[in-house]
Amino acid sequence: MAELKVESRSESGPELEVKKVAVTEGTDEVVGVVEDIYIVDRAMEKKMLQKFDWYIMPALSVMYLFNSIDKSNLGNAKTDGMDKDLHLVGNQYNIMQSVYYVPFVLTGPPMNLVTKKFGAARVLPASAIMFGAMAMISAGTSNFGGIVTTRWFLGMAESGFFAGVIYYLSTFYTRKELATRFSIFYAWSVAAGAFTGLISYGVFQITTGPLKGWQYLFLIEGALTVLSGIFAWFILPTSSATAYFLNDAEKKLAYHRMAKGSSTSVDVKFNFRKAMRVFVEDRMWPFYMFIGFCVDIPHFSLSNWLPQIVQSLGYSTIKTNLYTVAPNLVGAVFLVAAAFSSDYTGDRALHIAVTLCMTFVGFTVLAAVDVAHHVGVGYFCCFLICCGGFVSSPLLASWYANNTPEENQRALLTATLAATANAMGLVSSNLFLDKDAPQYTMASAVSGGFAGLGCILATCVGLYMKFDNMRRDRIQGVKLKPQDVPTSALVDGQKSLSWRWLGGIP
Repeated sequence: MAELKVESRSESGPELEVKKVAVTEGTDEVVGVVEDIYIVDRAMEKKMLQKFDWYIMPALSVMYLFNSIDKSNLGNAKTDGMDKDLHLVGNQYNIMQSVYYVPFVLTGPPMNLVTKKFGAARVLPASAIMFGAMAMISAGTSNFGGIVTTRWFLGMAESGFFAGVIYYLSTFYTRKELATRFSIFYAWSVAAGAFTGLISYGVFQITTGPLKGWQYLFLIEGALTVLSGIFAWFILPTSSATAYFLNDAEKKLAYHRMAKGSSTSVDVKFNFRKAMRVFVEDRMWPFYMFIGFCVDIPHFSLSNWLPQIVQSLGYSTIKTNLYTVAPNLVGAVFLVAAAFSSDYTGDRALHIAVTLCMTFVGFTVLAAVDVAHHVGVGYFCCFLICCGGFVSSPLLASWYANNTPEENQRALLTATLAATANAMGLVSSNLFLDKDAPQYTMASAVSGGFAGLGCILATCVGLYMKFDNMRRDRIQGVKLKPQDVPTSALVDGQKSLSWRWLGGIP
Protein backbone atom coordinates (compact mmCIF):
# COMPACT_ATOMS: atom_id res chain seq x y z
CA MET A 1 0.00 0.00 0.00
CA ALA A 2 1.34 3.37 -0.94
CA GLU A 3 2.26 5.91 1.69
CA LEU A 4 -0.22 8.67 2.53
CA LYS A 5 0.85 12.08 1.27
CA VAL A 6 -0.52 15.44 2.36
CA GLU A 7 -0.56 18.56 0.22
CA SER A 8 -1.77 21.77 1.78
CA ARG A 9 -1.97 25.47 1.04
CA SER A 10 -3.47 28.28 3.09
CA GLU A 11 -3.38 32.04 3.28
CA SER A 12 -5.47 34.52 5.19
CA GLY A 13 -6.08 38.21 5.53
CA PRO A 14 -8.67 40.50 7.15
CA GLU A 15 -11.24 39.75 4.41
CA LEU A 16 -9.86 36.58 2.84
CA GLU A 17 -9.67 32.93 3.72
CA VAL A 18 -8.43 30.33 1.25
CA LYS A 19 -7.61 26.82 2.41
CA LYS A 20 -6.98 23.57 0.62
CA VAL A 21 -5.83 20.25 2.01
CA ALA A 22 -5.61 17.13 -0.14
CA VAL A 23 -4.78 13.72 1.30
CA THR A 24 -3.68 11.23 -1.33
CA GLU A 25 -2.68 7.59 -1.35
CA GLY A 26 0.19 7.07 -3.77
CA THR A 27 0.03 9.44 -6.73
CA ASP A 28 -3.49 8.91 -8.04
CA GLU A 29 -6.21 8.07 -5.57
CA VAL A 30 -7.55 10.88 -3.38
CA VAL A 31 -8.43 9.49 0.02
CA GLY A 32 -9.78 12.74 1.45
CA VAL A 33 -10.16 16.33 0.39
CA VAL A 34 -10.83 19.34 2.55
CA GLU A 35 -11.33 22.38 0.39
CA ASP A 36 -12.56 25.95 0.79
CA ILE A 37 -11.74 28.20 -2.15
CA TYR A 38 -14.48 30.73 -1.55
CA ILE A 39 -13.21 34.23 -0.82
CA VAL A 40 -14.98 35.25 2.38
CA ASP A 41 -15.62 38.92 3.06
CA ARG A 42 -15.44 38.93 6.85
CA ALA A 43 -17.08 42.35 7.18
CA MET A 44 -19.99 41.17 5.04
CA GLU A 45 -20.26 37.97 7.05
CA LYS A 46 -20.40 39.89 10.32
CA LYS A 47 -23.09 42.20 8.95
CA MET A 48 -25.08 39.23 7.66
CA LEU A 49 -24.91 37.44 11.03
CA GLN A 50 -26.15 40.60 12.71
CA LYS A 51 -29.16 40.56 10.36
CA PHE A 52 -29.87 36.93 11.22
CA ASP A 53 -29.59 37.74 14.92
CA TRP A 54 -31.96 40.72 14.67
CA TYR A 55 -34.60 39.17 12.42
CA ILE A 56 -34.62 35.53 13.55
CA MET A 57 -33.57 35.32 17.19
CA PRO A 58 -36.11 37.77 18.72
CA ALA A 59 -39.08 36.20 16.92
CA LEU A 60 -38.09 32.65 17.90
CA SER A 61 -37.12 33.63 21.45
CA VAL A 62 -40.37 35.44 22.21
CA MET A 63 -42.42 32.53 20.85
CA TYR A 64 -40.46 30.06 22.94
CA LEU A 65 -40.74 32.28 26.00
CA PHE A 66 -44.52 32.04 25.88
CA ASN A 67 -44.36 28.40 24.78
CA SER A 68 -42.49 27.62 27.97
CA ILE A 69 -44.80 29.77 30.06
CA ASP A 70 -47.90 28.00 28.72
CA LYS A 71 -46.26 24.61 29.26
CA SER A 72 -44.99 25.12 32.79
CA ASN A 73 -47.47 27.51 34.40
CA LEU A 74 -49.42 24.67 36.04
CA GLY A 75 -47.02 24.78 38.97
CA ASN A 76 -47.79 28.46 39.51
CA ALA A 77 -51.52 27.88 39.05
CA LYS A 78 -51.45 25.10 41.63
CA THR A 79 -50.03 27.46 44.24
CA ASP A 80 -53.18 29.58 43.70
CA GLY A 81 -55.51 26.66 44.33
CA MET A 82 -56.27 25.55 40.76
CA ASP A 83 -56.38 21.90 41.84
CA LYS A 84 -59.04 22.71 44.43
CA ASP A 85 -61.10 24.82 42.02
CA LEU A 86 -61.10 21.97 39.49
CA HIS A 87 -61.97 19.47 42.26
CA LEU A 88 -58.94 17.30 41.59
CA VAL A 89 -58.52 14.28 43.81
CA GLY A 90 -55.87 11.62 44.34
CA ASN A 91 -53.21 11.68 41.63
CA GLN A 92 -55.33 13.57 39.08
CA TYR A 93 -52.94 16.54 39.14
CA ASN A 94 -50.05 14.24 38.22
CA ILE A 95 -52.15 12.69 35.45
CA MET A 96 -52.90 16.18 34.16
CA GLN A 97 -49.17 16.88 34.06
CA SER A 98 -48.45 13.58 32.33
CA VAL A 99 -51.10 13.70 29.61
CA TYR A 100 -49.37 16.67 27.96
CA TYR A 101 -46.34 14.54 27.06
CA VAL A 102 -48.22 11.70 25.34
CA PRO A 103 -49.21 13.62 22.16
CA PHE A 104 -45.98 15.60 22.45
CA VAL A 105 -43.98 12.39 22.03
CA LEU A 106 -46.25 10.72 19.46
CA THR A 107 -46.66 13.65 17.07
CA GLY A 108 -43.21 15.26 17.48
CA PRO A 109 -41.32 13.43 14.67
CA PRO A 110 -44.09 13.76 12.02
CA MET A 111 -44.53 17.42 12.95
CA ASN A 112 -40.86 18.12 12.30
CA LEU A 113 -41.10 16.39 8.91
CA VAL A 114 -44.03 18.70 8.17
CA THR A 115 -41.77 21.58 9.21
CA LYS A 116 -39.11 20.40 6.74
CA LYS A 117 -41.61 19.98 3.92
CA PHE A 118 -43.61 23.19 4.32
CA GLY A 119 -41.00 25.43 5.93
CA ALA A 120 -40.30 26.41 9.53
CA ALA A 121 -41.09 30.06 8.77
CA ARG A 122 -44.77 29.10 8.48
CA VAL A 123 -45.14 25.99 10.65
CA LEU A 124 -43.51 27.45 13.79
CA PRO A 125 -45.70 30.60 13.98
CA ALA A 126 -48.82 28.53 13.24
CA SER A 127 -47.90 26.21 16.10
CA ALA A 128 -47.48 29.18 18.45
CA ILE A 129 -50.90 30.53 17.54
CA MET A 130 -52.50 27.13 18.14
CA PHE A 131 -50.92 26.40 21.51
CA GLY A 132 -51.56 29.96 22.68
CA ALA A 133 -55.23 29.48 21.84
CA MET A 134 -55.31 26.19 23.77
CA ALA A 135 -53.78 27.91 26.81
CA MET A 136 -56.55 30.52 26.71
CA ILE A 137 -59.22 27.82 26.43
CA SER A 138 -57.72 26.18 29.53
CA ALA A 139 -58.91 29.18 31.54
CA GLY A 140 -62.49 28.16 30.85
CA THR A 141 -62.22 24.61 32.19
CA SER A 142 -64.10 23.69 35.34
CA ASN A 143 -63.22 20.04 35.94
CA PHE A 144 -60.62 17.34 35.46
CA GLY A 145 -61.91 16.23 32.06
CA GLY A 146 -61.79 19.75 30.64
CA ILE A 147 -58.24 20.55 31.74
CA VAL A 148 -56.95 17.14 30.57
CA THR A 149 -58.47 17.72 27.11
CA THR A 150 -56.87 21.13 26.71
CA ARG A 151 -53.53 19.81 27.96
CA TRP A 152 -53.70 17.02 25.34
CA PHE A 153 -54.19 19.45 22.46
CA LEU A 154 -51.62 21.83 23.95
CA GLY A 155 -49.03 19.04 23.82
CA MET A 156 -50.01 18.20 20.25
CA ALA A 157 -49.68 21.83 19.12
CA GLU A 158 -46.28 22.23 20.82
CA SER A 159 -44.88 18.83 19.78
CA GLY A 160 -42.85 19.95 16.79
CA PHE A 161 -41.86 23.40 18.00
CA PHE A 162 -38.66 22.71 19.94
CA ALA A 163 -37.20 20.29 17.38
CA GLY A 164 -38.35 22.57 14.55
CA VAL A 165 -36.38 25.46 16.00
CA ILE A 166 -33.26 23.30 16.35
CA TYR A 167 -33.50 22.34 12.70
CA TYR A 168 -34.38 25.88 11.57
CA LEU A 169 -31.43 27.50 13.36
CA SER A 170 -29.06 24.88 11.93
CA THR A 171 -29.93 26.16 8.42
CA PHE A 172 -28.77 29.68 9.29
CA TYR A 173 -25.79 29.20 11.61
CA THR A 174 -22.68 27.04 11.23
CA ARG A 175 -21.79 24.28 13.65
CA LYS A 176 -19.44 26.56 15.58
CA GLU A 177 -22.14 29.23 15.96
CA LEU A 178 -25.14 27.05 16.74
CA ALA A 179 -24.82 26.42 20.48
CA THR A 180 -24.52 30.11 21.32
CA ARG A 181 -27.59 31.06 19.30
CA PHE A 182 -29.57 28.09 20.47
CA SER A 183 -28.70 28.86 24.07
CA ILE A 184 -29.87 32.47 23.67
CA PHE A 185 -33.13 31.11 22.28
CA TYR A 186 -33.36 28.48 25.01
CA ALA A 187 -32.52 30.97 27.74
CA TRP A 188 -35.91 32.53 27.16
CA SER A 189 -37.52 29.26 28.27
CA VAL A 190 -35.48 29.51 31.46
CA ALA A 191 -36.47 33.15 31.84
CA ALA A 192 -40.06 31.98 31.39
CA GLY A 193 -39.93 30.65 34.93
CA ALA A 194 -39.00 34.12 36.10
CA PHE A 195 -41.59 35.87 33.92
CA THR A 196 -44.43 33.57 34.91
CA GLY A 197 -43.36 33.99 38.53
CA LEU A 198 -43.58 37.77 38.19
CA ILE A 199 -46.85 37.62 36.25
CA SER A 200 -48.27 35.20 38.81
CA TYR A 201 -47.12 37.47 41.63
CA GLY A 202 -49.14 40.32 40.14
CA VAL A 203 -52.14 38.38 38.86
CA PHE A 204 -52.68 36.38 42.04
CA GLN A 205 -53.22 39.61 43.94
CA ILE A 206 -56.38 40.27 41.90
CA THR A 207 -59.19 39.55 44.34
CA THR A 208 -62.14 40.99 42.38
CA GLY A 209 -63.80 39.98 39.13
CA PRO A 210 -65.56 36.86 37.85
CA LEU A 211 -62.42 34.73 37.44
CA LYS A 212 -59.86 33.14 39.71
CA GLY A 213 -56.26 34.32 39.64
CA TRP A 214 -55.04 31.21 37.79
CA GLN A 215 -57.69 31.75 35.09
CA TYR A 216 -56.48 35.30 34.50
CA LEU A 217 -52.98 33.84 34.32
CA PHE A 218 -53.90 31.38 31.53
CA LEU A 219 -55.81 34.05 29.57
CA ILE A 220 -53.04 36.66 29.71
CA GLU A 221 -50.20 34.28 28.90
CA GLY A 222 -52.15 32.52 26.12
CA ALA A 223 -53.07 35.81 24.46
CA LEU A 224 -49.43 36.94 24.50
CA THR A 225 -48.45 33.64 22.84
CA VAL A 226 -50.96 34.15 20.02
CA LEU A 227 -49.62 37.66 19.41
CA SER A 228 -46.03 36.36 19.30
CA GLY A 229 -47.01 33.80 16.62
CA ILE A 230 -48.68 36.46 14.47
CA PHE A 231 -45.59 38.66 14.78
CA ALA A 232 -43.24 35.81 13.79
CA TRP A 233 -45.37 34.90 10.74
CA PHE A 234 -44.38 38.18 9.08
CA ILE A 235 -40.76 38.26 10.29
CA LEU A 236 -39.18 34.83 9.80
CA PRO A 237 -37.40 34.16 6.45
CA THR A 238 -37.76 30.86 4.60
CA SER A 239 -34.03 30.04 4.51
CA SER A 240 -30.64 31.70 4.84
CA ALA A 241 -29.93 31.62 1.10
CA THR A 242 -33.27 33.23 0.21
CA ALA A 243 -33.76 35.60 3.17
CA TYR A 244 -35.67 38.69 2.06
CA PHE A 245 -33.45 41.04 4.07
CA LEU A 246 -30.16 39.94 2.40
CA ASN A 247 -28.68 41.33 -0.81
CA ASP A 248 -27.45 39.02 -3.59
CA ALA A 249 -23.86 38.90 -2.32
CA GLU A 250 -25.01 38.07 1.21
CA LYS A 251 -27.31 35.31 -0.09
CA LYS A 252 -24.37 33.74 -1.93
CA LEU A 253 -22.26 33.96 1.22
CA ALA A 254 -25.07 32.43 3.29
CA TYR A 255 -25.29 29.48 0.90
CA HIS A 256 -21.52 28.97 1.03
CA ARG A 257 -21.49 29.05 4.84
CA MET A 258 -24.11 26.33 5.07
CA ALA A 259 -22.30 24.16 2.50
CA LYS A 260 -19.05 24.59 4.43
CA GLY A 261 -20.18 24.44 8.02
CA SER A 262 -23.64 22.91 8.36
CA SER A 263 -25.14 20.82 5.53
CA THR A 264 -23.99 18.38 2.86
CA SER A 265 -26.53 19.97 0.50
CA VAL A 266 -28.33 23.24 1.17
CA ASP A 267 -32.14 23.64 0.95
CA VAL A 268 -32.66 20.09 -0.35
CA LYS A 269 -36.20 18.90 -1.05
CA PHE A 270 -37.87 16.69 1.52
CA ASN A 271 -37.03 12.98 1.11
CA PHE A 272 -38.56 10.67 3.72
CA ARG A 273 -36.58 7.59 2.65
CA LYS A 274 -33.30 9.47 2.92
CA ALA A 275 -34.33 10.89 6.29
CA MET A 276 -34.97 7.40 7.67
CA ARG A 277 -31.42 6.36 6.73
CA VAL A 278 -30.15 8.33 9.72
CA PHE A 279 -31.02 5.44 12.04
CA VAL A 280 -28.79 3.16 9.98
CA GLU A 281 -25.94 5.52 9.13
CA ASP A 282 -25.59 7.39 12.44
CA ARG A 283 -23.89 5.20 15.04
CA MET A 284 -24.27 7.68 17.89
CA TRP A 285 -28.01 8.40 18.02
CA PRO A 286 -28.78 5.73 20.69
CA PHE A 287 -26.21 7.34 22.99
CA TYR A 288 -27.65 10.81 22.39
CA MET A 289 -31.05 9.35 23.27
CA PHE A 290 -29.87 7.85 26.57
CA ILE A 291 -28.13 11.10 27.50
CA GLY A 292 -31.38 12.89 26.64
CA PHE A 293 -33.24 10.66 29.11
CA CYS A 294 -30.75 11.57 31.82
CA VAL A 295 -30.91 15.27 30.96
CA ASP A 296 -34.68 15.69 30.78
CA ILE A 297 -35.79 13.89 33.95
CA PRO A 298 -34.06 16.48 36.19
CA HIS A 299 -34.90 19.20 33.67
CA PHE A 300 -38.65 18.54 33.84
CA SER A 301 -38.48 18.05 37.58
CA LEU A 302 -37.08 21.55 37.71
CA SER A 303 -39.29 23.28 35.13
CA ASN A 304 -42.55 21.66 36.31
CA TRP A 305 -42.00 21.57 40.04
CA LEU A 306 -39.72 24.48 41.01
CA PRO A 307 -42.63 26.43 42.59
CA GLN A 308 -43.42 23.41 44.76
CA ILE A 309 -39.75 22.99 45.69
CA VAL A 310 -39.58 26.65 46.74
CA GLN A 311 -42.93 26.36 48.54
CA SER A 312 -41.51 23.44 50.53
CA LEU A 313 -39.17 25.95 52.16
CA GLY A 314 -42.19 27.38 53.98
CA TYR A 315 -43.08 30.45 51.89
CA SER A 316 -46.61 31.77 51.21
CA THR A 317 -48.24 31.55 47.76
CA ILE A 318 -47.25 35.07 46.71
CA LYS A 319 -43.68 34.81 48.07
CA THR A 320 -43.24 31.36 46.50
CA ASN A 321 -43.94 32.73 43.03
CA LEU A 322 -41.75 35.77 43.64
CA TYR A 323 -38.84 33.66 44.94
CA THR A 324 -38.80 31.50 41.79
CA VAL A 325 -37.65 34.55 39.79
CA ALA A 326 -34.04 34.83 40.96
CA PRO A 327 -33.01 31.16 40.41
CA ASN A 328 -34.50 31.21 36.92
CA LEU A 329 -32.77 34.45 35.94
CA VAL A 330 -29.41 33.25 37.27
CA GLY A 331 -29.93 29.97 35.38
CA ALA A 332 -30.63 31.88 32.14
CA VAL A 333 -27.42 33.93 32.48
CA PHE A 334 -25.39 30.82 33.28
CA LEU A 335 -26.89 29.03 30.28
CA VAL A 336 -25.75 31.69 27.81
CA ALA A 337 -22.29 31.90 29.39
CA ALA A 338 -21.86 28.11 29.21
CA ALA A 339 -22.95 28.05 25.56
CA PHE A 340 -20.47 30.80 24.61
CA SER A 341 -17.77 28.76 26.31
CA SER A 342 -18.91 25.61 24.49
CA ASP A 343 -18.77 27.28 21.07
CA TYR A 344 -15.42 28.90 21.84
CA THR A 345 -13.77 25.63 22.87
CA GLY A 346 -15.65 23.40 20.44
CA ASP A 347 -16.53 21.11 23.35
CA ARG A 348 -20.01 19.81 24.09
CA ALA A 349 -19.26 16.69 26.15
CA LEU A 350 -17.45 18.24 29.12
CA HIS A 351 -19.84 21.18 29.32
CA ILE A 352 -22.80 18.81 29.49
CA ALA A 353 -21.02 16.60 32.04
CA VAL A 354 -20.11 19.51 34.32
CA THR A 355 -23.59 21.03 34.30
CA LEU A 356 -25.19 17.64 34.95
CA CYS A 357 -22.81 17.24 37.87
CA MET A 358 -24.10 20.54 39.30
CA THR A 359 -27.66 19.25 38.91
CA PHE A 360 -26.68 16.01 40.62
CA VAL A 361 -25.25 17.87 43.61
CA GLY A 362 -28.26 20.17 43.92
CA PHE A 363 -30.90 17.44 43.87
CA THR A 364 -28.84 15.16 46.11
CA VAL A 365 -28.59 17.83 48.79
CA LEU A 366 -32.33 18.54 48.51
CA ALA A 367 -32.98 14.83 49.06
CA ALA A 368 -30.60 14.53 52.00
CA VAL A 369 -31.25 17.75 53.93
CA ASP A 370 -34.37 18.77 55.84
CA VAL A 371 -34.97 21.95 53.83
CA ALA A 372 -37.75 23.17 56.11
CA HIS A 373 -35.12 23.61 58.84
CA HIS A 374 -32.28 24.64 56.50
CA VAL A 375 -34.02 27.17 54.29
CA GLY A 376 -30.80 28.84 53.10
CA VAL A 377 -29.31 25.53 51.95
CA GLY A 378 -32.54 24.56 50.20
CA TYR A 379 -32.82 27.89 48.38
CA PHE A 380 -29.15 27.74 47.32
CA CYS A 381 -29.84 24.30 45.82
CA CYS A 382 -32.60 25.90 43.74
CA PHE A 383 -29.95 28.16 42.18
CA LEU A 384 -27.63 25.20 41.70
CA ILE A 385 -30.17 23.02 39.87
CA CYS A 386 -31.29 26.00 37.74
CA CYS A 387 -27.70 26.68 36.68
CA GLY A 388 -27.08 23.04 35.85
CA GLY A 389 -30.48 21.73 34.84
CA PHE A 390 -31.22 24.16 32.03
CA VAL A 391 -27.84 24.08 30.26
CA SER A 392 -27.54 20.43 29.28
CA SER A 393 -30.60 20.23 27.01
CA PRO A 394 -29.64 22.94 24.45
CA LEU A 395 -26.01 21.79 24.41
CA LEU A 396 -27.11 18.21 23.72
CA ALA A 397 -29.44 19.38 20.93
CA SER A 398 -26.60 21.38 19.37
CA TRP A 399 -24.32 18.35 19.71
CA TYR A 400 -26.38 15.95 17.64
CA ALA A 401 -27.41 18.66 15.15
CA ASN A 402 -23.71 19.47 14.66
CA ASN A 403 -22.96 15.86 13.76
CA THR A 404 -25.89 15.37 11.35
CA PRO A 405 -25.01 17.38 8.21
CA GLU A 406 -27.69 15.92 5.88
CA GLU A 407 -30.75 18.19 6.22
CA ASN A 408 -33.50 15.55 5.92
CA GLN A 409 -31.76 13.32 8.44
CA ARG A 410 -31.17 16.24 10.78
CA ALA A 411 -34.86 17.15 10.68
CA LEU A 412 -35.96 13.61 11.59
CA LEU A 413 -33.23 12.95 14.16
CA THR A 414 -33.76 16.19 16.08
CA ALA A 415 -37.50 15.53 16.22
CA THR A 416 -37.07 11.92 17.33
CA LEU A 417 -34.51 12.68 20.01
CA ALA A 418 -36.45 15.69 21.27
CA ALA A 419 -39.63 13.59 21.44
CA THR A 420 -38.02 10.65 23.27
CA ALA A 421 -36.29 13.01 25.70
CA ASN A 422 -39.58 14.81 26.35
CA ALA A 423 -41.15 11.44 27.16
CA MET A 424 -39.25 11.77 30.42
CA GLY A 425 -41.81 14.38 31.36
CA LEU A 426 -44.07 11.39 32.01
CA VAL A 427 -41.56 10.24 34.62
CA SER A 428 -40.97 13.59 36.32
CA SER A 429 -44.71 14.34 36.38
CA ASN A 430 -45.21 11.34 38.62
CA LEU A 431 -42.19 11.80 40.88
CA PHE A 432 -43.45 14.72 42.97
CA LEU A 433 -46.41 13.24 44.85
CA ASP A 434 -48.51 15.08 47.41
CA LYS A 435 -47.86 12.34 49.95
CA ASP A 436 -44.13 13.12 49.77
CA ALA A 437 -44.56 16.87 50.36
CA PRO A 438 -42.85 18.98 51.47
CA GLN A 439 -39.51 17.16 51.31
CA TYR A 440 -40.02 15.20 48.04
CA THR A 441 -37.07 12.99 48.97
CA MET A 442 -37.67 10.27 46.37
CA ALA A 443 -38.25 12.77 43.55
CA SER A 444 -35.04 14.65 44.30
CA ALA A 445 -33.04 11.43 44.64
CA VAL A 446 -34.28 10.04 41.31
CA SER A 447 -33.68 13.36 39.51
CA GLY A 448 -30.18 13.61 40.95
CA GLY A 449 -29.40 9.99 40.11
CA PHE A 450 -30.27 10.43 36.44
CA ALA A 451 -28.19 13.62 36.31
CA GLY A 452 -25.20 11.70 37.65
CA LEU A 453 -25.66 8.91 35.11
CA GLY A 454 -25.90 11.47 32.30
CA CYS A 455 -22.64 13.02 33.46
CA ILE A 456 -20.88 9.65 33.05
CA LEU A 457 -22.47 8.93 29.64
CA ALA A 458 -21.60 12.37 28.20
CA THR A 459 -17.99 11.96 29.31
CA CYS A 460 -17.74 8.50 27.71
CA VAL A 461 -19.21 9.68 24.38
CA GLY A 462 -16.90 12.69 24.39
CA LEU A 463 -13.87 10.46 24.93
CA TYR A 464 -14.97 8.13 22.12
CA MET A 465 -15.22 11.08 19.72
CA LYS A 466 -11.81 12.34 20.76
CA PHE A 467 -10.09 8.99 20.17
CA ASP A 468 -11.97 8.31 16.93
CA ASN A 469 -10.84 11.68 15.56
CA MET A 470 -7.26 10.80 16.52
CA ARG A 471 -7.62 7.44 14.76
CA ARG A 472 -8.81 9.11 11.57
CA ASP A 473 -5.92 11.59 11.76
CA ARG A 474 -3.45 8.70 11.94
CA ILE A 475 -5.03 6.94 8.95
CA GLN A 476 -4.99 10.09 6.80
CA GLY A 477 -1.65 11.33 8.05
CA VAL A 478 -2.99 14.81 8.73
CA LYS A 479 -4.43 16.46 11.82
CA LEU A 480 -7.82 17.99 11.07
CA LYS A 481 -10.35 19.81 13.21
CA PRO A 482 -14.09 19.46 12.50
CA GLN A 483 -14.26 23.00 11.13
CA ASP A 484 -11.47 22.19 8.65
CA VAL A 485 -13.78 19.76 6.85
CA PRO A 486 -16.57 21.40 4.80
CA THR A 487 -19.86 19.63 5.40
CA SER A 488 -20.53 19.58 1.64
CA ALA A 489 -17.64 17.09 1.36
CA LEU A 490 -19.27 14.69 3.83
CA VAL A 491 -21.87 13.12 1.55
CA ASP A 492 -20.84 9.69 2.89
CA GLY A 493 -21.41 10.88 6.45
CA GLN A 494 -19.51 9.08 9.19
CA LYS A 495 -18.13 6.56 6.69
CA SER A 496 -16.00 9.28 5.12
CA LEU A 497 -12.37 9.29 6.27
CA SER A 498 -12.52 13.07 6.35
CA TRP A 499 -15.32 12.98 8.91
CA ARG A 500 -14.44 14.56 12.25
CA TRP A 501 -16.72 14.55 15.27
CA LEU A 502 -17.62 17.95 16.66
CA GLY A 503 -18.20 18.35 20.37
CA GLY A 504 -15.99 15.58 21.73
CA ILE A 505 -13.55 16.27 24.54
CA PRO A 506 -10.77 18.53 23.16
